[in-house]
Amino acid sequence: MKNYSTEKLRNISIIGHGGSGKTTLTESMLFYSGATQRIGRVEDGTTTTDYDADEIKKQITINATIAPVEWKDSRINFIDTPGYFDFVGEVISSLRVVEAVLVTLCSVSGVEVGTEKVWKLASELNLPRIFFMNKIDRENANFEKTLAEAQQQFGANVIPLQLPIGSEEDFKGIVDILQMKAFMYSGNKFDSVEIPDNLKSKAEQYREQLIEIAAETDDELTLKYLEGEELTPEEIQRGVQQAIDSAKLFPLLCGSAAKGIGIPQLLDFLVFAAPAPGDTALAIDEEGKTINISAGQEEPFRALVFKTMADPFVGKVSFLRVYSGELASDTQAININTGKTERVGQLFLFRGKTQIPITKAIRGDIAAVAKLQETNTGDTLGDKGNKYKLKGIDYPVPMASFAVEPRSKNDEEKVGAGLAKFLEEDPTFRVERNAETKQTLIYGMGDTHLEIIVSRLAKKFGVDVDLTKPKIPYKETIKGSAVVEGKHKKQSGGRGQYGHVKINFEPLPRGEQFEFVDKIFGGSVPRNYIPAVEKGLIEAMEQGVLAGFPAVDIRATLLDGSYHNVDSSEMAFKIAASLAYKKGVQEAKPIILEPIYSVEVKVPENFMGDIMGDMPSRRGRVAGMEPQNDGTQVIRAQVPLAEMYGYAVDLRSMTQGRGEYSMEYSHYEEVPANIAEKIIAEQQKDDSAE
Repeated sequence: MKNYSTEKLRNISIIGHGGSGKTTLTESMLFYSGATQRIGRVEDGTTTTDYDADEIKKQITINATIAPVEWKDSRINFIDTPGYFDFVGEVISSLRVVEAVLVTLCSVSGVEVGTEKVWKLASELNLPRIFFMNKIDRENANFEKTLAEAQQQFGANVIPLQLPIGSEEDFKGIVDILQMKAFMYSGNKFDSVEIPDNLKSKAEQYREQLIEIAAETDDELTLKYLEGEELTPEEIQRGVQQAIDSAKLFPLLCGSAAKGIGIPQLLDFLVFAAPAPGDTALAIDEEGKTINISAGQEEPFRALVFKTMADPFVGKVSFLRVYSGELASDTQAININTGKTERVGQLFLFRGKTQIPITKAIRGDIAAVAKLQETNTGDTLGDKGNKYKLKGIDYPVPMASFAVEPRSKNDEEKVGAGLAKFLEEDPTFRVERNAETKQTLIYGMGDTHLEIIVSRLAKKFGVDVDLTKPKIPYKETIKGSAVVEGKHKKQSGGRGQYGHVKINFEPLPRGEQFEFVDKIFGGSVPRNYIPAVEKGLIEAMEQGVLAGFPAVDIRATLLDGSYHNVDSSEMAFKIAASLAYKKGVQEAKPIILEPIYSVEVKVPENFMGDIMGDMPSRRGRVAGMEPQNDGTQVIRAQVPLAEMYGYAVDLRSMTQGRGEYSMEYSHYEEVPANIAEKIIAEQQKDDSAE
């Protein structure tokens, strides 16, 4: 692959709803550019970018994959991204390092929820957006209907730059409104022809809209347009470029990725319309604020690592986007986040899984390097003395969770090592060891996300695990008080055992855990045995009297007791204290506590009723609602953790995939009596099974 200057580079993410044809479109562009010899098929598992075993099996994109294409003296670094929202982290990573996005629409399905979601992500970054309406050759394809949906959803500035000639099996070409030409296809070849008569007036109508938007980008052009003068083709093209760059125009092109119709014209347009890498970059200053810094070729080298991958042959691979200066193979770089020096080996371009060695990566380029030791996704690599790190990547917090249990106890270490590797690769994956339930919990963006993690554990590390429902970390406490005695007396020849205590048990406020009060007077319990009493109580509280959950929020006041000069010991007093605990807590109205979480659910307004109706069924208390500027509502509620299992799937179902939520621990509350009975029965059943 030849070297290109920064002005000749284009970095473009291909985004859209799952099934809209992103991967097939990438295949088609690779083929027409000469990078591949045939168009691979998702159904056959032969595509360049979906090469992972799980992608082939499920026929979905899971990993964002780079696909550089050479076209008209330029290189376009395409990133084919997942459409399934469980893998949104891959989309977010790719959007951070590109200058434009190509949004795929299916002309049969129209605008779908995945389109809306990725559009929102791209618009938050104010990225230029170009539509490609795909599958015009399919049965039930409807260009006009899908265009109307796009304009209704994303605004009147969605303007077609191309019109299809024919539809479904009669689809045979496109009209280019910018050039006012038509292109008719026969197989992989096309000819430039006159615009068909039945499309001329429509093409002129859309061209007039284009010219109007182009004129608004420049005062001189606006004046010229208002005075009725014709804009030259060069002025129209310049205005269109500026309107796309400033996100005031969202041009829509069309074709068929599977048949290759419109693909050469799409590549031409992307080279023309998508911006080259800019001369500024987002960075973080000493106070943690986001600032714009210069990103010229002469600036110190800075690159952002936006993706990490475990390659079976070369190990850990870090994908980076160079923002200023350049990076050569076989050099050193500083990780600005950690201050550690990294040895940079051979640099590569990746096309799917194919590695293309390069000598250097210049400003604006996307490259990869293997075996960086101290660098993770979101880190900045740079030269010595570089005081700014580039702005990292903001990922959503994973909420869907399962407990993971190896089928063989001998595999526990392997599971831990495997999960640690996946943490390096995937910032939307989280692992937590719950000390109370003794479970390893894994968190992801959805059930499919976590199923893929389990599948990869088996393939890469040879360990099989089961995903189970996480246990709820219930606790026990008391509502009343009780004064009881605990006496441990044992005599069986030789030295005996004797310990005797009188203790008052009473509740503490939530979150106070445990308080031990010593009110012994007159030496009824010798000083040296009092710590043993406290220790005996702490150990006994590890198991409550109702269902064996840890006991909390209890004050134990040692009032009295007795001892034996010979037979008393620390152990005897520990046992006496535990006996008093079991008896006292039983008498002091024991209850079960459950964790309550603060939940925020963000949904479009038309789904608010469903969410509000669902919350009481989860024993949730709605605390308030707040309308947002984007037409959504945020519903805040307090919900028991036990009722939130599987909520990610339920919310997706209730809101057609448009809802999102977050939750964090708030406090513990008493479990209602009827539910407490079920919890106790369930726990007794589990204990007897063990």
